[in-house]
Amino acid sequence: MENNERDDVEKLKSMFLSAWHNVQYSWILKTKTYFSRNSPVFLLGKCYHFKAEEASVESVAGSCSDEASERELVIGSVVEFRRDFASRIWLTYREQFPQIQGSSFTSDCGWGCTLRTGQMLLAQGLVLHLLGRGRLLYWTWSDALKMDGLDTESWTASAARKLVSSLESSFQGLKPPESHAPAPGRAEEASTDLNCVHHRKIVSWFADCPAAQIGVHRLIELGHASGKSAGDWYGPAVVAHILRKAVKEATDPALQGITVYVAQDCTVYSADVIDSLQKPAQGPETETRVDRKAVIILIPVRLGGEKTNPEYFDFVKGILSLEYCIGIIGGKPKQAYYFVGFQDDSLIYMDPHYCQSFVDVSMNGFPLESFHCPSPKKMSFTKLDPSCTIGFYSRSVQDFEKISEEISKVLKPSSKEKYPAFTFVKGHGRDYEQSESTSEGEPRHPQYSSGDFVLL
Repeated sequence: MENNERDDVEKLKSMFLSAWHNVQYSWILKTKTYFSRNSPVFLLGKCYHFKAEEASVESVAGSCSDEASERELVIGSVVEFRRDFASRIWLTYREQFPQIQGSSFTSDCGWGCTLRTGQMLLAQGLVLHLLGRGRLLYWTWSDALKMDGLDTESWTASAARKLVSSLESSFQGLKPPESHAPAPGRAEEASTDLNCVHHRKIVSWFADCPAAQIGVHRLIELGHASGKSAGDWYGPAVVAHILRKAVKEATDPALQGITVYVAQDCTVYSADVIDSLQKPAQGPETETRVDRKAVIILIPVRLGGEKTNPEYFDFVKGILSLEYCIGIIGGKPKQAYYFVGFQDDSLIYMDPHYCQSFVDVSMNGFPLESFHCPSPKKMSFTKLDPSCTIGFYSRSVQDFEKISEEISKVLKPSSKEKYPAFTFVKGHGRDYEQSESTSEGEPRHPQYSSGDFVLL
């Protein structure tokens, strides 16, 4: 009898919290963000200049950083920037999803923002892995510019109407279209169809249901090993380790060609990453199958003490201007954002603090609008919390060698700052653990939990 009463109280509490969160997190997209036409904008390694419509290519190229110019410079208009930004996968608070096992939660509003930012960072890595965004292949969502603007009510209502209309023709399970050899002159159309399949597949991996490979339910289940439960605050470092476990234990064949490496104590051991890159990919032969595994590198760091050291601002800019960067999990204290770029002294981010309704991705043609954000937001570098996790994507050993070389340039400490945010070390991590152990076999240095950092 007492158990039933306790369950009723928890359900009632959950209902009140859900109602409050609907009010608190339903207006976030209504605020407008202003960009300067006189300064370059960086978005995950690509440089846009809104003044390009008026200036020559030569003058614009000179205004962008040397690092970006050496790799890939996009002389883009506002429209091109919007298309690129809106193509990134956006994962936010959700409500009315299946109850999280071991709790009364049917929403992650108010506590799941870091998990959502981690999902977005990982989703960007998977987009690079399956769809591409580099020199040879540049994918953007075909409907990126078709979404409604900042009127969130009309946007949500539109998505709801599409959801209802698709119920009649829906069926369980997401099935790709039948495979046919492309007819002459239809290769581009066939490629677009395949990209649509991969796009929906990636979104479905992050669905808000227990069966999703990297959904909130699965991440919370894996978080138990770190002492975390539904409703708890998750730090950027803890989320990095949870994401690694989720990808490692994923069963979808399309996820067998990628692995996640998490740096320990702000150190990337090159041999460990290379070993991961050289592991044979498992699973059936597919058009996207590669002989070796790609690696997503996650590096938890702390950029100062109680506040971010201003000496690290240029470092963050340098990281976000790299082609291989997939973003940064960070934010304000107790409020996580997914940082994807910058302009001048402001970071550009995607905000998970927006409560949306559950979407059943098992339906054929489920609506994608709520998984893409039409409005970037900006935040001053001075508000950045020092705890964050940086992400990179490496498809091959050659990629990793180039990443190491380029990051080494960014990592060079300034004359005022003695320590880099993290380091690359040759060899395996286990080799250093053995060399730094005492005669009793115990480490010399204190052990840190996955939520702690080495202060720099």
